[in-house]
Amino acid sequence: MKTKLTCSIIDDEPLAVSLLESYVLKTPFLELKGKYNSAVLAMKPLREEPVELLFLDIQMPELSGMEFSRLLPAETKVIFTTAFSQYAVDSYRVNALDYLLKPISYADFLQSAQKALDWFEKTKPEIDRIFVKTEYKLVQIDLNKILYIEGLKDYVKIYLEDEPYPILSLLSMKVVEDMLPDSRFVRVHRSFIVQPEKIEAIERNRIVFGKEYIPISDNYRQKFFDFLAGHSILLAK
Repeated sequence: MKTKLTCSIIDDEPLAVSLLESYVLKTPFLELKGKYNSAVLAMKPLREEPVELLFLDIQMPELSGMEFSRLLPAETKVIFTTAFSQYAVDSYRVNALDYLLKPISYADFLQSAQKALDWFEKTKPEIDRIFVKTEYKLVQIDLNKILYIEGLKDYVKIYLEDEPYPILSLLSMKVVEDMLPDSRFVRVHRSFIVQPEKIEAIERNRIVFGKEYIPISDNYRQKFFDFLAGHSILLAK
């Protein structure tokens, strides 16, 4: 079961962007990655780091939302937002998940976002193993055995239960994070992803794995503790 959908907003009206941003921020299963006032400005960042869900206005200068939607990677799904109902049929022709007519209430927004979450849960079954390349071969890793992943400059170290040495692989942290199910793994630092059910203890903003201590950075602290709370892991303050 997915716990978060990454999303972005594109609308040439600043007030519309602000409204949608406020809706995203109070929807627990949405994670805002970016907001843009034109499709042209969004093109590069969304190509470099695709999101799962895009709230996309249709009528915009330079490049319309309908035109932009045809340029998106297959893994990005669209919910169109517009003040013009005549675009409804066209939105489904480009395989949009939904269509929101302005002015958009939070109730309508939430219903549409839930529809997207349901779609992703049905079409993306969780994996229990991954393959990574190490020393000129592909190695299969059981996710149940992963304790944590450490990111270095050009590669990652994957630490496993009952293994004295980590597996080294030429991967970025972003690629690894996208490979792992976010219902089981959470990023706690720019350089660390952990599997919370394997944590022995948390003390002074550090996670304990045996003799190893993983720092929890300020940027990821809230997300980490929200994950624990959402998975019924009780914390004593």
